[in-house]
Amino acid sequence: MDAKTEIRALVLIVILFLVFYFVPFDAPPVENAVSEALALVQWYAREHMLFGLLPAFFLAGAISAFISKSAVMKYLGARAHRVVAYAVASVSGTVLAVCSCTILPLFASIYSRGAGLGPATTFLYSGPAINVLAIILTARVLGPRIGIARAAGAVGFSIVIGLLMHLIFRKEEEARAEETMQFPDSVSERPAWKSLVTFATMVAVLAFANWGHSVGDGGFWHAVSLVKWPLAGASALVLAALLVIWFKVKGWLAGLVGVAVLALSFASPGRPLVPFLVGVGGLILVAGTGTSETRRWMDGSWRFARQILPLLLIGIVVVGALLGRPGHDGLIPARWIDMLVGGNSVRSNLIAALAGGLMYFCTLTEVPVVQGLMGAGMGEGPALAFLLAGPAVSLPNVLIMHSVVGVRKTAVYLTLVVTLATVTGILFGLSGG
Repeated sequence: MDAKTEIRALVLIVILFLVFYFVPFDAPPVENAVSEALALVQWYAREHMLFGLLPAFFLAGAISAFISKSAVMKYLGARAHRVVAYAVASVSGTVLAVCSCTILPLFASIYSRGAGLGPATTFLYSGPAINVLAIILTARVLGPRIGIARAAGAVGFSIVIGLLMHLIFRKEEEARAEETMQFPDSVSERPAWKSLVTFATMVAVLAFANWGHSVGDGGFWHAVSLVKWPLAGASALVLAALLVIWFKVKGWLAGLVGVAVLALSFASPGRPLVPFLVGVGGLILVAGTGTSETRRWMDGSWRFARQILPLLLIGIVVVGALLGRPGHDGLIPARWIDMLVGGNSVRSNLIAALAGGLMYFCTLTEVPVVQGLMGAGMGEGPALAFLLAGPAVSLPNVLIMHSVVGVRKTAVYLTLVVTLATVTGILFGLSGG
């Protein structure tokens, strides 16, 4: 190990020693903070990790294994046509409509394949921020004025943040593009459209497995939520067929897994966890014992999981301890935030953007949180700042992003999100009188 690694290890050991030596774990506030941290991790594991993060890891691994660097650089690279690059990045992120942590494996994958920093950060912001159902829910619960402002702000932010990241780190990105072009690229005999169809089936599994319930008893979103698991299962069966036909995995093994998943689905309707986990295990077995290409897929998925999961869990523990779950206090009482985000001052908007940027939200949960804060006196400007910063950024998101692009780029990204959210909140508050 080099000297820096040794120093980091020593600092970590010292910090852990001091924490366990001095922190009064038997004090009620600390006990509550520890309980909230563990409860938030459990909630995330039950509600989000299996159905959201696992498919995202497989999709990220597939991008690294099946898409050539030249294709990524053609559409998303630092030298790609800007209109094409940012349009593809924003649309791709919007189609996924996932939370700030689920988008990270995909961001890491396209960035490692040669995507420019600007388009990659546009993709990173647009996924959790430009969520059609979340914007509809915002308009219904908080009013059409905030809903429209959130939609316009999120779309504009995704492009502006990406362009600013590109301009700020332009020289570094040009050097990185040159370096990336020097590495040999894997050439697939499979036409690109077949890979895109395969990705579309994976995205369908991810989208339907995480499809939320809409407000009310009718409409398209509610209708889809009633059949989300049959649609996710059908998408998984299509994926299995494509793996057999196009990727030459063992058909008999894929068939056995498919039969087992179907049998479990019919045996326990309304209980998707067991068939889902059997399907995940079957995918690992089928692809892991398949061709060299599918084995690279599994290796890439594991690489992203190993890089991201530890930092994600650390971030969720810290957020839970400090801020608690929605509706529960951590070390920082919710009433403190209530007192600080009233009115439309620079301070209230900045605090709202910072609080949103540190807290973790599963998709759609930010709306009832803001509703409660507005009921306690939060102004419209800070509410919009919170909504624009919250879903797109979180402490776990920041911890993971820094391992992909480094501390400086992560700090600039976070600063841009918070600054733009703050300024937009102030202007929005002033426009409402």
